[in-house]
Amino acid sequence: FNRWTHPSGPLPPQKMVNAENGSHLQATVRVPLDAYMMDFVFSESEEGGMYDNRDGMDYHIPVSDSMAKEPPMHIVHIAVEMAPIAKVGGLGDVVTSLSRAIQDLGHKVEVVFPKYDCLNLSNVKDLHCRQSFTWGGTEIKVWFGKVEGISVYFLEPQNGMFWVGCVYGRNDESRFGFFCHSALEFLLQSGSSPDIIHCHDWSSAPVAWLYKQHYVHNGLPNGRVVFTIHNLAFGVHHIGKAMAHCDKATTVSYTYSKEVSGHGSIAPHLFKFHGIRNGIDSDIWDPYNDNFIPVHYTSENVVEGKSSAKRALQEKLGLHQTDSPLFGIISRLTAQKGIHLIKHAIYRTLERNGQVVLLGSAPDHRIQGDFSNLASKLHGEFDGRVKLCLTYDEPLSHLIYAGADFILVPSIFEPCGLTQLTAMRYGSIPIVRKTGGLYDTVFDVDDDKDRAREQGLEPNGFSFEGADSNGVDYALDRAITTWYDARDWFHSLCKRVMEQDWSWNRPALDYMELYHSARKN
Repeated sequence: FNRWTHPSGPLPPQKMVNAENGSHLQATVRVPLDAYMMDFVFSESEEGGMYDNRDGMDYHIPVSDSMAKEPPMHIVHIAVEMAPIAKVGGLGDVVTSLSRAIQDLGHKVEVVFPKYDCLNLSNVKDLHCRQSFTWGGTEIKVWFGKVEGISVYFLEPQNGMFWVGCVYGRNDESRFGFFCHSALEFLLQSGSSPDIIHCHDWSSAPVAWLYKQHYVHNGLPNGRVVFTIHNLAFGVHHIGKAMAHCDKATTVSYTYSKEVSGHGSIAPHLFKFHGIRNGIDSDIWDPYNDNFIPVHYTSENVVEGKSSAKRALQEKLGLHQTDSPLFGIISRLTAQKGIHLIKHAIYRTLERNGQVVLLGSAPDHRIQGDFSNLASKLHGEFDGRVKLCLTYDEPLSHLIYAGADFILVPSIFEPCGLTQLTAMRYGSIPIVRKTGGLYDTVFDVDDDKDRAREQGLEPNGFSFEGADSNGVDYALDRAITTWYDARDWFHSLCKRVMEQDWSWNRPALDYMELYHSARKN
């Protein structure tokens, strides 16, 4: 009982017997008065044999009317990105949104974070310097503030390590290694004793081995380390080392966890590796309460709401106000995101009298230059029907999600993807390549009815396999035809996708299960 912590220890094996009507097996168990949770696994016989422990998570049934309450857990995230104060990619969104979702379940959540000189401080409430400590040959000031309701401790080494004007790109390995070690030292020196220390990607991966080597036997004995891989494309050596030392590891969707299971840094550790999909923060992404769109809407008035947003978007970007399908693309322009498929899709959509809006920039200046040339060409040739905005613009992204009929995500690989989830929150229909988290969250209206039903869902978009123009055309053509020939059904699809829940509600519960199973180790 009580997540394997009850003082009476586990009960002896209970033999299950046929129920009276014979359709199932049952066992009768005496439940202690102070038990708030019953924990169990199934096995073939008392001696063992085949067993089912739900992939190491075990089965749990809450006990009603218990004299005891489950104690809240203390979770500390150590990370180098956090939205909206220092966000580069999806990692920043996840750190904030997951923290909020777990806190909303009644647990104590804190984040330890570098105090960059490029922080967006307008989003930090009550920031003040709380203490300082000396470590690694320098004084480290500790600032405290609230970000989106989460308690954040900002570490500012006085050697200037984080006064370089940006998050990444300045001797990152040594800066983040120093940060990870000083974060653990801060927990030790401040007398904190978290149950879970959660680190993310290569940048805070050193936490896993530094904790096991220096802190688990030296003042921080209670913690278990959970490590999440958001993208395996960077820092493989660090990721492999963290995989070896952490207690549990996750990546950000079930299918991506299967796709990378043969990878050298992951394959030896599959017994502790799980896929839990990301959610979106439904307070930040909420068409009923969004300052960046002209008319607030829910699934009940989705057609009116999206029509107003579409007109506002066309007006803002100088597109013709015609009755044609509008495709949005919101993406970093990198090879991972399927650049050749994006270009093909733009031309194909224009060929079929659609409109296209692209928002995104490329870290690689050659790709950025390539798209600048493409923009000049397209804006000249298809004036009023296409607009490429080669920058990062959060307000504009909200208007595109609301104003587009379809959002295209043709990624070559995609650990989870938040774009398709945000699109559905705003009633835009996702068109995706079947990979990673895109496969787990978008179910093709023609091809995936059974697969959707298995998840208790209705189909919600268009998808394609392969990585060539034929694949894109297969999805695009069906989407455009639907828009022109079955408009009422298309509108009902917009309503349907808005009513699906892609928030953190379910993933947060999955993470709590994972945290509990890490504690049991």
